[in-house]
Amino acid sequence: MSGTAAELLARAAELGAVSEEPRRLVRRFATPALARAGGLVAGWMEAAGMTVRRDALGNVVGRVGGEAAPLVLGSHIDTVPDAGRYDGPLGVLAALAVVERLRDDGTRPTVPLEVVAFADEEGTRFGTSYLGSAAYAGGFDRAWLDLPDADGITIAAAIRDAGGDPEQAVAAPAPELAGYVEVHIEQGPVLEREGLPVGIVSAIAGQSRVRVAVTGEAGHAGTLPMDGRRDALAAAAEMVLAVERVGRGQEGLVATVGALSLSPNVGNVVPGEVRMLLDVRHAEDPTRARAVDEIRAQVEQIAAAREVDAEWATRYDIAAVELDPRLRELLADAVRAEGLPVRELVSGAGHDAVVLSRLCPAAMLFVRCAGGISHDPRESVSEADVGVALDVLERVVRRFA
Repeated sequence: MSGTAAELLARAAELGAVSEEPRRLVRRFATPALARAGGLVAGWMEAAGMTVRRDALGNVVGRVGGEAAPLVLGSHIDTVPDAGRYDGPLGVLAALAVVERLRDDGTRPTVPLEVVAFADEEGTRFGTSYLGSAAYAGGFDRAWLDLPDADGITIAAAIRDAGGDPEQAVAAPAPELAGYVEVHIEQGPVLEREGLPVGIVSAIAGQSRVRVAVTGEAGHAGTLPMDGRRDALAAAAEMVLAVERVGRGQEGLVATVGALSLSPNVGNVVPGEVRMLLDVRHAEDPTRARAVDEIRAQVEQIAAAREVDAEWATRYDIAAVELDPRLRELLADAVRAEGLPVRELVSGAGHDAVVLSRLCPAAMLFVRCAGGISHDPRESVSEADVGVALDVLERVVRRFA
């Protein structure tokens, strides 16, 4: 029997073995590992009777049904470094499992179905999330083509190296879509704490991501007096703590310095330059904007007091998204039909549903994950919980019309 939770977990294990590195899971955008993962997914789609294509950015799209606007199911197959198996792939494989269930009982969907495996959601390689869904949705920004990765390779060059056409990615029109439903691990502890296998996402928190370049003056660690130093790292450390204080000061707000690099990067030199990546999130955009302003003010105060410069560059600013009430109610009905209570919760993490919600009604179903752990090899979901998620998603697809 196909379309089972056991089969989904076996596929997740197979997909999880496809990596850029031998001992940990890393699949970044436009890499051979991502292409191999896409090939696996494409093969499963074809075996399920779907017509399969890859677009200019490397998104894998399987379709079944007529030519009308489709209901889209899916998620992403790129990963963060040292990832788990389920963040992203769970949603792709759940969508595929439902298509197989419909095929096996001879059901032809009243609305065409598209299953999409997006090529870049995490933004690991270029620091810009949602490249895959943006291209699929006809919203790929030409300015992104010039963004470099850590090796100086631009997005345009990476697309070409992977066999795609950057101009086609930019020129892709916005498709007509009937709706979008994404299954995803919760990435948090709420469902586990409350003993629930699944939950419905009510909204996705808005995000601000900023690069801060702190520039002081490099010097010899042994000869430069303490009272004459313009230490960029010491200033950055104080800024990191300021970010934490702001994040703790408002309910529902999270503020994080998630990456920090310094130059010179040797032990006997006072650091002259530090670059930080700041991430601020909240379900209400005005609250997030105030927090960003407060952090910037504190960064500037610290810089002035320590006689360093702090260059502030906003990488992106994404508004919070309320997910579609009708689709959420379809999910709620399906959860009740499984004999379970309905639990709605806000997602603090971003998802491809943010982009798709600009084109069509969008909804998400969270699946309980052990310990709320994600972006980590310890990511884990139970076969029973995956089975519930598949049953819920199948009910929604059968009722959608």
